Amino acid sequence: MSTDIGTAGNRQQAVIPALRSAQGAPVGGPAPTHTWRAVLLRAVVASDLGLVLGVAALATALGVATRSWDLQAAAVSSCIGAGVVLTLMAAMRCWDSQVIGQGAEEFNRIVRAFVGASLVLAFIGYMAKANDLRPWVIGVLPATGLALLGGRYLIRRVLHTARREDLCMSSVLVIGTEQGITDLVARTLRVPHHGWTVVAACTSTGEAPDGAATVAGVPVVGDLDGVARQVAELGIDVVAVAPTPGWTPKRLQALAWELEGTGVDLVVDPGLMEIGGPRLHVAPVDGLPMLRLTEPRFDGVTRAVKAGIDRLGAAALLLVLAPVFLTIAVLIKRDGGPVFYRQERVGLNGRHFRMVKFRSMVVDADRMVAQLAADNEAAGPLFKMKRDPRITAVGSTLRRLSLDELPQLFNVLGGSMSLVGPRPPLAREVAHYETDARRKLLVRPGMTGLWQVSGRSDLTWDESVRLDLRYVENWSPALDMNILWKTVGAVTRGRGAY
Repeated sequence: MSTDIGTAGNRQQAVIPALRSAQGAPVGGPAPTHTWRAVLLRAVVASDLGLVLGVAALATALGVATRSWDLQAAAVSSCIGAGVVLTLMAAMRCWDSQVIGQGAEEFNRIVRAFVGASLVLAFIGYMAKANDLRPWVIGVLPATGLALLGGRYLIRRVLHTARREDLCMSSVLVIGTEQGITDLVARTLRVPHHGWTVVAACTSTGEAPDGAATVAGVPVVGDLDGVARQVAELGIDVVAVAPTPGWTPKRLQALAWELEGTGVDLVVDPGLMEIGGPRLHVAPVDGLPMLRLTEPRFDGVTRAVKAGIDRLGAAALLLVLAPVFLTIAVLIKRDGGPVFYRQERVGLNGRHFRMVKFRSMVVDADRMVAQLAADNEAAGPLFKMKRDPRITAVGSTLRRLSLDELPQLFNVLGGSMSLVGPRPPLAREVAHYETDARRKLLVRPGMTGLWQVSGRSDLTWDESVRLDLRYVENWSPALDMNILWKTVGAVTRGRGAY
Protein backbone atom coordinates (compact mmCIF):
# COMPACT_ATOMS: atom_id res chain seq x y z
CA MET A 1 0.00 0.00 0.00
CA SER A 2 2.90 2.39 0.72
CA THR A 3 4.03 2.10 -2.89
CA ASP A 4 0.51 2.89 -4.07
CA ILE A 5 0.35 5.93 -1.82
CA GLY A 6 3.70 7.14 -3.08
CA THR A 7 2.66 6.74 -6.71
CA ALA A 8 -0.61 8.52 -6.07
CA GLY A 9 1.27 11.23 -4.20
CA ASN A 10 3.42 11.96 -7.25
CA ARG A 11 0.29 12.27 -9.35
CA GLN A 12 -1.38 14.46 -6.73
CA GLN A 13 1.65 16.74 -6.48
CA ALA A 14 1.50 17.21 -10.23
CA VAL A 15 -2.09 18.40 -9.86
CA ILE A 16 -1.13 21.35 -7.64
CA PRO A 17 0.48 23.53 -10.37
CA ALA A 18 -2.51 22.91 -12.63
CA LEU A 19 -4.91 23.86 -9.88
CA ARG A 20 -2.96 27.00 -9.05
CA SER A 21 -2.85 28.06 -12.69
CA ALA A 22 -6.63 27.71 -12.84
CA GLN A 23 -6.92 30.41 -10.16
CA GLY A 24 -10.28 29.34 -8.79
CA ALA A 25 -12.88 31.97 -7.96
CA PRO A 26 -12.40 33.82 -4.64
CA VAL A 27 -14.17 32.54 -1.56
CA GLY A 28 -17.73 33.75 -1.60
CA GLY A 29 -17.81 33.93 -5.39
CA PRO A 30 -18.97 31.44 -7.98
CA ALA A 31 -17.45 27.97 -7.77
CA PRO A 32 -15.24 26.70 -10.59
CA THR A 33 -17.22 24.97 -13.33
CA HIS A 34 -16.82 21.21 -13.57
CA THR A 35 -17.92 20.09 -16.99
CA TRP A 36 -18.10 16.41 -16.09
CA ARG A 37 -20.63 17.09 -13.33
CA ALA A 38 -22.90 18.98 -15.70
CA VAL A 39 -22.58 16.23 -18.32
CA LEU A 40 -23.35 13.54 -15.73
CA LEU A 41 -26.44 15.37 -14.49
CA ARG A 42 -27.72 15.94 -18.03
CA ALA A 43 -27.16 12.26 -18.89
CA VAL A 44 -29.10 11.11 -15.83
CA VAL A 45 -31.99 13.52 -16.39
CA ALA A 46 -32.18 12.62 -20.10
CA SER A 47 -32.14 8.90 -19.30
CA ASP A 48 -34.87 9.21 -16.65
CA LEU A 49 -37.13 11.42 -18.75
CA GLY A 50 -36.63 9.28 -21.83
CA LEU A 51 -37.54 6.09 -19.98
CA VAL A 52 -40.57 7.53 -18.16
CA LEU A 53 -42.00 9.24 -21.24
CA GLY A 54 -41.08 6.30 -23.46
CA VAL A 55 -42.93 3.82 -21.23
CA ALA A 56 -45.90 6.21 -21.04
CA ALA A 57 -46.00 6.47 -24.84
CA LEU A 58 -45.77 2.69 -25.18
CA ALA A 59 -48.57 2.23 -22.65
CA THR A 60 -50.69 4.68 -24.63
CA ALA A 61 -50.01 2.96 -27.94
CA LEU A 62 -50.87 -0.46 -26.51
CA GLY A 63 -53.93 0.79 -24.67
CA VAL A 64 -52.55 -0.70 -21.44
CA ALA A 65 -54.67 1.48 -19.19
CA THR A 66 -58.03 0.73 -20.83
CA ARG A 67 -60.27 -2.30 -20.87
CA SER A 68 -61.03 -1.75 -24.55
CA TRP A 69 -58.56 0.12 -26.69
CA ASP A 70 -59.31 3.86 -26.43
CA LEU A 71 -56.48 6.19 -27.47
CA GLN A 72 -57.84 9.21 -25.62
CA ALA A 73 -58.42 7.34 -22.33
CA ALA A 74 -55.03 5.67 -22.58
CA ALA A 75 -53.33 9.03 -23.22
CA VAL A 76 -55.03 10.62 -20.20
CA SER A 77 -53.98 7.74 -17.92
CA SER A 78 -50.41 7.84 -19.25
CA CYS A 79 -50.16 11.61 -18.72
CA ILE A 80 -51.41 11.27 -15.15
CA GLY A 81 -49.07 8.36 -14.44
CA ALA A 82 -45.98 10.02 -15.94
CA GLY A 83 -46.81 13.33 -14.25
CA VAL A 84 -47.13 11.73 -10.82
CA VAL A 85 -43.88 9.79 -11.27
CA LEU A 86 -41.86 12.84 -12.33
CA THR A 87 -43.38 14.94 -9.53
CA LEU A 88 -42.48 12.36 -6.89
CA MET A 89 -38.97 12.00 -8.32
CA ALA A 90 -38.49 15.75 -8.03
CA ALA A 91 -39.91 15.73 -4.48
CA MET A 92 -37.52 12.92 -3.48
CA ARG A 93 -34.60 14.88 -5.04
CA CYS A 94 -33.69 12.06 -7.38
CA TRP A 95 -31.67 14.51 -9.50
CA ASP A 96 -29.58 15.88 -6.63
CA SER A 97 -26.00 16.07 -7.90
CA GLN A 98 -24.75 15.18 -4.41
CA VAL A 99 -26.12 11.63 -4.62
CA ILE A 100 -25.84 10.85 -8.33
CA GLY A 101 -23.18 8.18 -8.73
CA GLN A 102 -22.62 7.93 -4.94
CA GLY A 103 -23.65 4.98 -2.78
CA ALA A 104 -27.05 3.36 -2.33
CA GLU A 105 -28.91 6.59 -1.55
CA GLU A 106 -29.34 7.33 -5.27
CA PHE A 107 -31.23 4.06 -5.79
CA ASN A 108 -33.11 4.37 -2.48
CA ARG A 109 -34.58 7.70 -3.58
CA ILE A 110 -35.81 6.24 -6.85
CA VAL A 111 -37.45 3.31 -5.03
CA ARG A 112 -39.14 5.69 -2.57
CA ALA A 113 -40.33 7.88 -5.44
CA PHE A 114 -41.95 4.97 -7.25
CA VAL A 115 -43.50 3.53 -4.10
CA GLY A 116 -44.94 6.98 -3.38
CA ALA A 117 -46.18 7.31 -6.97
CA SER A 118 -47.94 3.95 -6.70
CA LEU A 119 -49.71 5.05 -3.51
CA VAL A 120 -50.73 8.40 -5.03
CA LEU A 121 -52.08 6.78 -8.21
CA ALA A 122 -53.95 4.16 -6.16
CA PHE A 123 -55.51 6.94 -4.08
CA ILE A 124 -56.47 8.96 -7.17
CA GLY A 125 -57.96 5.88 -8.79
CA TYR A 126 -59.98 5.07 -5.66
CA MET A 127 -61.28 8.60 -5.13
CA ALA A 128 -62.09 9.21 -8.81
CA LYS A 129 -63.26 5.63 -9.40
CA ALA A 130 -60.75 5.57 -12.29
CA ASN A 131 -60.09 1.88 -12.84
CA ASP A 132 -57.98 2.77 -15.88
CA LEU A 133 -55.13 3.71 -13.48
CA ARG A 134 -54.97 0.22 -11.95
CA PRO A 135 -52.66 -1.24 -14.65
CA TRP A 136 -50.23 1.62 -13.98
CA VAL A 137 -50.10 0.81 -10.27
CA ILE A 138 -49.60 -2.94 -10.62
CA GLY A 139 -47.68 -3.15 -13.90
CA VAL A 140 -46.44 -0.02 -15.64
CA LEU A 141 -44.90 1.69 -12.60
CA PRO A 142 -42.88 -1.33 -11.41
CA ALA A 143 -41.57 -1.89 -14.95
CA THR A 144 -40.65 1.79 -15.28
CA GLY A 145 -38.92 1.77 -11.91
CA LEU A 146 -36.79 -1.24 -12.84
CA ALA A 147 -35.91 0.40 -16.16
CA LEU A 148 -34.81 3.59 -14.37
CA LEU A 149 -32.69 1.65 -11.88
CA GLY A 150 -31.06 -0.18 -14.79
CA GLY A 151 -30.36 3.10 -16.59
CA ARG A 152 -28.82 4.67 -13.48
CA TYR A 153 -26.69 1.57 -12.94
CA LEU A 154 -25.33 1.67 -16.50
CA ILE A 155 -24.48 5.37 -16.16
CA ARG A 156 -22.73 4.65 -12.87
CA ARG A 157 -20.67 1.89 -14.50
CA VAL A 158 -19.52 4.35 -17.16
CA LEU A 159 -18.63 6.86 -14.44
CA HIS A 160 -16.66 4.28 -12.45
CA THR A 161 -14.76 3.23 -15.57
CA ALA A 162 -13.79 6.85 -16.18
CA ARG A 163 -12.66 7.27 -12.57
CA ARG A 164 -10.37 4.27 -12.82
CA GLU A 165 -8.60 6.33 -15.49
CA ASP A 166 -8.39 9.37 -13.12
CA LEU A 167 -11.19 11.15 -14.95
CA CYS A 168 -14.29 12.78 -13.41
CA MET A 169 -12.56 13.16 -10.03
CA SER A 170 -13.13 15.73 -7.25
CA SER A 171 -10.06 17.38 -5.74
CA VAL A 172 -9.89 17.08 -1.96
CA LEU A 173 -8.08 19.17 0.65
CA VAL A 174 -7.81 17.30 3.94
CA ILE A 175 -7.34 18.89 7.35
CA GLY A 176 -5.79 16.52 9.86
CA THR A 177 -2.82 14.87 11.47
CA GLU A 178 -0.26 12.74 9.64
CA GLN A 179 -2.24 9.61 10.52
CA GLY A 180 -5.55 11.11 9.42
CA ILE A 181 -4.14 12.31 6.09
CA THR A 182 -2.42 8.99 5.38
CA ASP A 183 -5.58 7.06 6.19
CA LEU A 184 -7.77 9.16 3.87
CA VAL A 185 -5.25 8.89 1.01
CA ALA A 186 -5.19 5.10 1.43
CA ARG A 187 -8.98 4.89 1.43
CA THR A 188 -9.38 7.02 -1.69
CA LEU A 189 -6.88 4.77 -3.46
CA ARG A 190 -8.81 1.66 -2.42
CA VAL A 191 -12.09 3.04 -3.76
CA PRO A 192 -11.28 5.24 -6.79
CA HIS A 193 -14.90 4.92 -7.94
CA HIS A 194 -15.87 7.24 -5.07
CA GLY A 195 -14.31 10.01 -7.12
CA TRP A 196 -11.97 11.66 -4.60
CA THR A 197 -8.34 12.61 -5.19
CA VAL A 198 -6.50 14.09 -2.20
CA VAL A 199 -4.33 16.84 -3.67
CA ALA A 200 -3.47 19.01 -0.64
CA ALA A 201 -3.44 19.00 3.14
CA CYS A 202 -3.45 21.48 6.02
CA THR A 203 -2.04 20.62 9.43
CA SER A 204 -2.04 22.37 12.81
CA THR A 205 1.57 23.48 12.29
CA GLY A 206 1.35 24.18 8.57
CA GLU A 207 3.97 21.57 7.74
CA ALA A 208 4.49 17.85 7.74
CA PRO A 209 6.29 16.03 10.59
CA ASP A 210 10.10 16.31 10.59
CA GLY A 211 9.92 19.35 8.32
CA ALA A 212 8.89 17.34 5.25
CA ALA A 213 6.88 18.97 2.49
CA THR A 214 4.40 16.11 2.05
CA VAL A 215 2.40 13.55 4.00
CA ALA A 216 1.74 10.26 2.15
CA GLY A 217 2.79 12.05 -1.03
CA VAL A 218 0.29 14.89 -0.53
CA PRO A 219 1.69 18.45 -0.32
CA VAL A 220 1.08 20.31 2.94
CA VAL A 221 -0.02 23.76 1.77
CA GLY A 222 -0.85 25.60 5.01
CA ASP A 223 -2.08 25.64 8.57
CA LEU A 224 -5.56 25.71 10.05
CA ASP A 225 -6.02 29.44 9.51
CA GLY A 226 -5.28 29.28 5.79
CA VAL A 227 -7.80 26.62 4.74
CA ALA A 228 -10.31 28.94 3.03
CA ARG A 229 -7.56 30.77 1.13
CA GLN A 230 -6.02 27.50 -0.10
CA VAL A 231 -9.45 26.24 -1.18
CA ALA A 232 -9.91 29.35 -3.33
CA GLU A 233 -6.39 29.31 -4.79
CA LEU A 234 -6.39 25.62 -5.64
CA GLY A 235 -9.98 25.34 -6.86
CA ILE A 236 -10.73 22.57 -4.33
CA ASP A 237 -14.02 20.64 -4.64
CA VAL A 238 -14.14 18.96 -1.21
CA VAL A 239 -12.73 19.90 2.20
CA ALA A 240 -12.40 16.88 4.49
CA VAL A 241 -11.93 17.60 8.20
CA ALA A 242 -10.42 14.89 10.43
CA PRO A 243 -9.81 15.17 14.21
CA THR A 244 -6.88 17.58 14.55
CA PRO A 245 -5.18 19.26 17.55
CA GLY A 246 -6.28 22.89 17.66
CA TRP A 247 -9.32 22.36 15.45
CA THR A 248 -12.32 23.58 17.46
CA PRO A 249 -16.07 23.71 16.73
CA LYS A 250 -15.71 27.47 16.38
CA ARG A 251 -13.08 27.04 13.64
CA LEU A 252 -15.36 24.57 11.85
CA GLN A 253 -18.29 26.97 11.99
CA ALA A 254 -16.15 29.81 10.67
CA LEU A 255 -14.90 27.65 7.79
CA ALA A 256 -18.47 26.61 6.93
CA TRP A 257 -19.47 30.28 6.74
CA GLU A 258 -16.45 31.12 4.55
CA LEU A 259 -17.27 28.30 2.13
CA GLU A 260 -20.93 29.27 1.76
CA GLY A 261 -21.82 30.03 -1.84
CA THR A 262 -18.65 28.50 -3.28
CA GLY A 263 -20.10 25.10 -4.15
CA VAL A 264 -17.35 23.42 -2.12
CA ASP A 265 -18.43 20.37 -0.10
CA LEU A 266 -17.46 20.32 3.58
CA VAL A 267 -17.29 16.83 5.10
CA VAL A 268 -16.37 16.01 8.70
CA ASP A 269 -14.94 12.76 10.07
CA PRO A 270 -16.69 12.18 13.44
CA GLY A 271 -13.95 9.76 14.52
CA LEU A 272 -16.27 6.72 14.47
CA MET A 273 -14.33 4.64 11.97
CA GLU A 274 -16.21 1.91 10.07
CA ILE A 275 -19.53 2.70 11.80
CA GLY A 276 -22.39 4.27 9.91
CA GLY A 277 -25.66 3.59 8.15
CA PRO A 278 -28.47 2.41 10.43
CA ARG A 279 -26.44 2.80 13.63
CA LEU A 280 -25.80 6.55 13.37
CA HIS A 281 -28.53 9.04 14.24
CA VAL A 282 -28.52 12.79 14.85
CA ALA A 283 -29.87 13.68 18.29
CA PRO A 284 -29.78 17.48 18.80
CA VAL A 285 -29.46 18.82 22.35
CA ASP A 286 -30.53 22.47 22.61
CA GLY A 287 -29.60 22.97 18.97
CA LEU A 288 -26.25 21.15 19.28
CA PRO A 289 -26.20 18.19 16.85
CA MET A 290 -25.03 15.05 18.62
CA LEU A 291 -24.35 11.69 16.96
CA ARG A 292 -26.23 8.89 18.70
CA LEU A 293 -24.62 5.48 18.21
CA THR A 294 -27.02 2.59 18.67
CA GLU A 295 -25.94 -0.96 19.48
CA PRO A 296 -25.59 -3.46 16.64
CA ARG A 297 -28.45 -5.97 16.53
CA PHE A 298 -27.30 -9.59 16.55
CA ASP A 299 -30.40 -11.35 17.89
CA GLY A 300 -34.18 -11.32 18.06
CA VAL A 301 -36.40 -10.69 15.05
CA THR A 302 -33.51 -9.35 12.97
CA ARG A 303 -31.53 -12.59 13.22
CA ALA A 304 -34.66 -14.71 12.65
CA VAL A 305 -35.54 -12.82 9.46
CA LYS A 306 -31.99 -13.10 8.14
CA ALA A 307 -31.90 -16.84 8.92
CA GLY A 308 -35.23 -17.38 7.17
CA ILE A 309 -34.10 -15.53 4.04
CA ASP A 310 -30.83 -17.49 4.07
CA ARG A 311 -32.53 -20.88 4.17
CA LEU A 312 -35.14 -20.04 1.56
CA GLY A 313 -32.45 -18.64 -0.72
CA ALA A 314 -30.19 -21.66 -0.21
CA ALA A 315 -33.02 -24.11 -0.96
CA ALA A 316 -33.95 -22.24 -4.15
CA LEU A 317 -30.33 -22.07 -5.33
CA LEU A 318 -29.76 -25.77 -4.66
CA LEU A 319 -32.74 -26.64 -6.86
CA VAL A 320 -31.67 -24.32 -9.67
CA LEU A 321 -28.01 -25.36 -9.55
CA ALA A 322 -28.59 -29.13 -9.31
CA PRO A 323 -27.32 -29.73 -12.90
CA VAL A 324 -24.17 -27.68 -12.14
CA PHE A 325 -23.55 -29.74 -8.98
CA LEU A 326 -23.87 -32.97 -10.95
CA THR A 327 -21.48 -31.83 -13.70
CA ILE A 328 -18.83 -30.67 -11.23
CA ALA A 329 -19.14 -33.88 -9.22
CA VAL A 330 -18.50 -35.99 -12.34
CA LEU A 331 -15.40 -33.93 -13.26
CA ILE A 332 -13.93 -34.19 -9.76
CA LYS A 333 -14.63 -37.92 -9.53
CA ARG A 334 -12.77 -38.50 -12.80
CA ASP A 335 -9.78 -36.80 -11.20
CA GLY A 336 -9.78 -39.40 -8.41
CA GLY A 337 -10.71 -39.10 -4.75
CA PRO A 338 -13.86 -37.88 -2.99
CA VAL A 339 -16.09 -35.22 -4.53
CA PHE A 340 -16.57 -33.18 -1.37
CA TYR A 341 -14.05 -31.76 1.06
CA ARG A 342 -15.10 -31.17 4.67
CA GLN A 343 -13.16 -28.96 7.02
CA GLU A 344 -13.80 -27.80 10.57
CA ARG A 345 -14.43 -24.06 10.80
CA VAL A 346 -15.44 -21.69 13.60
CA GLY A 347 -18.86 -20.11 13.37
CA LEU A 348 -21.39 -18.16 15.42
CA ASN A 349 -20.26 -17.54 19.03
CA GLY A 350 -17.17 -19.72 18.50
CA ARG A 351 -19.07 -22.93 17.80
CA HIS A 352 -17.28 -25.36 15.47
CA PHE A 353 -18.97 -26.80 12.39
CA ARG A 354 -18.04 -28.86 9.34
CA MET A 355 -17.94 -26.71 6.23
CA VAL A 356 -18.39 -28.56 2.94
CA LYS A 357 -16.82 -27.60 -0.41
CA PHE A 358 -16.08 -29.28 -3.71
CA ARG A 359 -12.61 -30.81 -3.42
CA SER A 360 -10.15 -28.64 -5.35
CA MET A 361 -6.90 -30.07 -3.91
CA VAL A 362 -5.18 -33.39 -3.80
CA VAL A 363 -6.20 -35.86 -1.12
CA ASP A 364 -4.61 -35.17 2.32
CA ALA A 365 -3.71 -31.62 1.28
CA ASP A 366 -4.06 -30.43 4.90
CA ARG A 367 -1.11 -32.57 5.96
CA MET A 368 1.12 -30.72 3.49
CA VAL A 369 0.62 -27.28 5.08
CA ALA A 370 3.63 -27.66 7.38
CA GLN A 371 5.88 -28.51 4.43
CA LEU A 372 4.74 -25.39 2.55
CA ALA A 373 4.73 -23.01 5.52
CA ALA A 374 7.92 -21.30 4.33
CA ASP A 375 6.18 -20.34 1.05
CA ASN A 376 3.11 -18.82 2.72
CA GLU A 377 2.18 -15.55 0.94
CA ALA A 378 -0.58 -14.44 3.31
CA ALA A 379 -0.22 -12.15 6.31
CA GLY A 380 -1.43 -12.87 9.83
CA PRO A 381 -2.67 -16.37 10.66
CA LEU A 382 -3.88 -17.07 7.10
CA PHE A 383 -2.18 -19.53 4.74
CA LYS A 384 -2.39 -18.72 1.01
CA MET A 385 -0.26 -19.41 -2.06
CA LYS A 386 -0.97 -18.07 -5.54
CA ARG A 387 0.61 -21.17 -7.09
CA ASP A 388 -0.32 -23.82 -4.55
CA PRO A 389 1.03 -27.20 -5.78
CA ARG A 390 -1.78 -29.01 -3.97
CA ILE A 391 -4.49 -27.65 -6.31
CA THR A 392 -5.73 -30.07 -8.99
CA ALA A 393 -6.34 -29.18 -12.64
CA VAL A 394 -10.11 -29.17 -12.14
CA GLY A 395 -9.71 -27.40 -8.81
CA SER A 396 -7.90 -24.48 -10.42
CA THR A 397 -10.93 -23.68 -12.57
CA LEU A 398 -13.34 -24.22 -9.69
CA ARG A 399 -11.41 -21.82 -7.48
CA ARG A 400 -11.09 -19.14 -10.15
CA LEU A 401 -14.88 -19.11 -10.60
CA SER A 402 -15.60 -19.78 -6.88
CA LEU A 403 -17.56 -22.89 -7.89
CA ASP A 404 -15.81 -24.92 -5.20
CA GLU A 405 -17.80 -22.96 -2.60
CA LEU A 406 -21.26 -23.88 -3.92
CA PRO A 407 -21.75 -26.85 -1.52
CA GLN A 408 -21.67 -24.33 1.34
CA LEU A 409 -25.34 -23.86 0.43
CA PHE A 410 -25.90 -27.05 2.46
CA ASN A 411 -24.29 -25.29 5.44
CA VAL A 412 -26.59 -22.32 4.91
CA LEU A 413 -29.60 -24.62 4.70
CA GLY A 414 -28.51 -26.29 7.95
CA GLY A 415 -28.06 -22.97 9.76
CA SER A 416 -24.30 -23.05 10.41
CA MET A 417 -23.58 -20.41 7.75
CA SER A 418 -25.28 -17.47 6.08
CA LEU A 419 -25.39 -16.36 2.46
CA VAL A 420 -23.59 -13.15 3.50
CA GLY A 421 -21.24 -12.70 6.43
CA PRO A 422 -17.59 -12.70 7.55
CA ARG A 423 -15.17 -15.26 6.15
CA PRO A 424 -15.45 -18.59 8.03
CA PRO A 425 -12.12 -18.96 9.91
CA LEU A 426 -10.10 -22.00 10.85
CA ALA A 427 -9.59 -22.86 14.52
CA ARG A 428 -5.84 -22.17 14.23
CA GLU A 429 -6.64 -18.69 12.91
CA VAL A 430 -9.07 -17.94 15.75
CA ALA A 431 -6.41 -18.96 18.27
CA HIS A 432 -4.38 -15.92 17.15
CA TYR A 433 -7.32 -13.49 17.04
CA GLU A 434 -7.06 -10.27 19.00
CA THR A 435 -10.09 -8.73 20.71
CA ASP A 436 -11.28 -6.79 17.67
CA ALA A 437 -11.09 -9.79 15.31
CA ARG A 438 -13.14 -11.92 17.72
CA ARG A 439 -16.14 -9.67 17.08
CA LYS A 440 -16.45 -11.48 13.74
CA LEU A 441 -17.83 -14.44 15.67
CA LEU A 442 -20.92 -12.46 16.76
CA VAL A 443 -22.61 -13.30 13.45
CA ARG A 444 -22.76 -16.39 11.25
CA PRO A 445 -19.96 -16.68 8.68
CA GLY A 446 -21.02 -16.24 5.08
CA MET A 447 -20.51 -17.75 1.64
CA THR A 448 -19.75 -14.22 0.47
CA GLY A 449 -19.10 -10.91 2.16
CA LEU A 450 -17.27 -7.61 1.90
CA TRP A 451 -13.99 -9.57 1.74
CA GLN A 452 -15.30 -11.49 -1.29
CA VAL A 453 -16.23 -8.38 -3.29
CA SER A 454 -13.15 -6.39 -2.28
CA GLY A 455 -10.24 -8.55 -3.42
CA ARG A 456 -10.51 -11.90 -1.59
CA SER A 457 -7.06 -13.46 -1.26
CA ASP A 458 -5.33 -10.29 -2.50
CA LEU A 459 -6.34 -8.54 0.74
CA THR A 460 -3.91 -8.19 3.63
CA TRP A 461 -4.86 -9.66 6.99
CA ASP A 462 -5.64 -6.21 8.42
CA GLU A 463 -7.81 -5.32 5.42
CA SER A 464 -9.70 -8.60 5.72
CA VAL A 465 -10.39 -8.01 9.43
CA ARG A 466 -11.41 -4.40 8.76
CA LEU A 467 -13.95 -5.43 6.14
CA ASP A 468 -15.41 -8.22 8.26
CA LEU A 469 -15.79 -5.87 11.24
CA ARG A 470 -17.41 -3.24 9.01
CA TYR A 471 -20.02 -5.83 8.09
CA VAL A 472 -20.59 -6.85 11.72
CA GLU A 473 -20.97 -3.25 12.89
CA ASN A 474 -23.20 -2.06 10.05
CA TRP A 475 -25.28 -5.07 8.99
CA SER A 476 -28.59 -4.35 7.30
CA PRO A 477 -30.76 -6.17 4.72
CA ALA A 478 -29.80 -3.51 2.16
CA LEU A 479 -26.09 -4.22 2.79
CA ASP A 480 -26.68 -7.95 2.22
CA MET A 481 -28.46 -7.27 -1.07
CA ASN A 482 -25.67 -4.96 -2.20
CA ILE A 483 -23.00 -7.57 -1.41
CA LEU A 484 -24.91 -10.33 -3.19
CA TRP A 485 -25.22 -8.13 -6.27
CA LYS A 486 -21.51 -7.27 -6.25
CA THR A 487 -20.58 -10.93 -5.73
CA VAL A 488 -21.74 -11.72 -9.26
CA GLY A 489 -19.20 -9.28 -10.72
CA ALA A 490 -16.44 -10.38 -8.32
CA VAL A 491 -16.88 -14.05 -9.26
CA THR A 492 -16.96 -13.23 -12.98
CA ARG A 493 -13.73 -11.23 -12.79
CA GLY A 494 -12.04 -13.83 -10.61
CA ARG A 495 -9.74 -11.22 -9.02
CA GLY A 496 -8.02 -12.53 -5.90
CA ALA A 497 -9.36 -16.06 -6.34
CA TYR A 498 -6.67 -18.72 -5.80
